[in-house]
Amino acid sequence: MDSSNRLGDIEITDPQAMRALAHPVRLAILDHLRRNGPATATELAPDVGATPSVTSWHLRHLAGFGLVRDSEPGPDRRRRRWEAVARGFRFEEPQDPADDEGRSAARELSRQMFLRYADVPSRWVAEVEPGLDPAWSGPAGLAYTRVMVSADELAAIQDEMERVLAPYVTRDPADRPAGSRGVRLMRYVLPEGDGGVGEGQDGRRPS
Repeated sequence: MDSSNRLGDIEITDPQAMRALAHPVRLAILDHLRRNGPATATELAPDVGATPSVTSWHLRHLAGFGLVRDSEPGPDRRRRRWEAVARGFRFEEPQDPADDEGRSAARELSRQMFLRYADVPSRWVAEVEPGLDPAWSGPAGLAYTRVMVSADELAAIQDEMERVLAPYVTRDPADRPAGSRGVRLMRYVLPEGDGGVGEGQDGRRPS
């Protein structure tokens, strides 16, 4: 596996594929399939906020860009089941300043992802944290650290974080220890503008 893609994500470089994914329903479809496994359009519809026919149309659109594919049929072989092609996906804004299409598509996908996940922490605090036992609530929470680094150093930090995560992300489900559960590790990497945005406060939410 390429060391720059330690988690085995599908890499999206086609601007049209980025624009295809930059849609709330399609992001919701991909999230559901990655978290819950194969499903039909009818099974997905309530979770993604669309009718089964509209969900089916979005699935075919995602399949056209290689993001989802047919899964093994379930008990009812007449119903088409879909699965995500990979555990996750990644994309980058093109470095070429002349690539307006690529830069615009990457920014739109980034914007849609920020919008989709913006309320995840607050919903977790309200709906999930109160029911966690100390073994899980202890290491959970939010950390906010500001660092002064070069672009190359920031890339190295990202790579090192993925190096640590990779064995847990890619291991076989049979190798997971008893009591394992899903954990969302949300990484917001937000370089400041040239003038900075103030020193702010670094910190960690107390458990």
